[in-house]
Amino acid sequence: MGVVLDGKAIAERIKEKLRQEVTALNSRPTLAILYFGTQASLLFKFAQEREASSLGIDIDPERIVDDVVPVTQGAVERVIQQWNQDPSIHGIFVHQPMPPQIDAQRISALIDPRKDVEGIHPQNSARRFFAKARIGSCTALAVMELIDEALKLSGESLEGKEAVVVGHSEIVGRPVGMLLLDRLATTTVCHIATKNLEKHVKRADVLVVAVGRPRFIKGGWITPGAIVIDVGINVVEGRVVGDVEFEEAKERAAFISPVPGGVGPVTVMMVMKNTVEAFKLQQAI
Repeated sequence: MGVVLDGKAIAERIKEKLRQEVTALNSRPTLAILYFGTQASLLFKFAQEREASSLGIDIDPERIVDDVVPVTQGAVERVIQQWNQDPSIHGIFVHQPMPPQIDAQRISALIDPRKDVEGIHPQNSARRFFAKARIGSCTALAVMELIDEALKLSGESLEGKEAVVVGHSEIVGRPVGMLLLDRLATTTVCHIATKNLEKHVKRADVLVVAVGRPRFIKGGWITPGAIVIDVGINVVEGRVVGDVEFEEAKERAAFISPVPGGVGPVTVMMVMKNTVEAFKLQQAI
């Protein structure tokens, strides 16, 4: 039976370091959050607000409701441009998924890359830019923290391992793939057009799944001894579940992240870490 990776414990370790950094700053960073009122968005916003408050980071929330009058592209762009120009705002986070009529890529590119704490601006979306910009994809960085925890416990290296990412979104799959490649893992990114997905999954030493489909990856597909990171958040009959059949996969994996309590808490902390880095960039620290 695999070791269940404790995302909350990892997040707490990151939090302790961040608290010391924030205490040493000359003023409080401010994070601006744009959200659209969905259940998942509200839950994530509450988590962001809770952690920000405990770290000494201010929150400036802006809610756009899409259930009465459809949100327009112009309305979202005006909010982003206002925050870009406001020197008191140090970080910008736009909750996803955005309403279907919104061009998400255009919004991502509109955010000032120095304030892009989600790491979705093209300049921040890949590891090769991260060293220069000091900001990377918060979810992808959270995934790598969990993988590194598993590697630390096993005493192994990521170099040369077969890594498979299921899902090629701009905010998770693609940046995770780049980070894995940067660490010299032999990396395959699967997507909706991939043929024989099971075959790809079965050869993965490291498997990252981010497709938004409950229990989509079957436990029997998991390579014995694999590291499995489940990024999915799905609500099924009132319960939050991931994209992987957790109980079945746990019997075969060496390490596996749970949903909830895995990637989520670490992602929130990476948003806070990016906010602190964004503050430092703008203050030339």
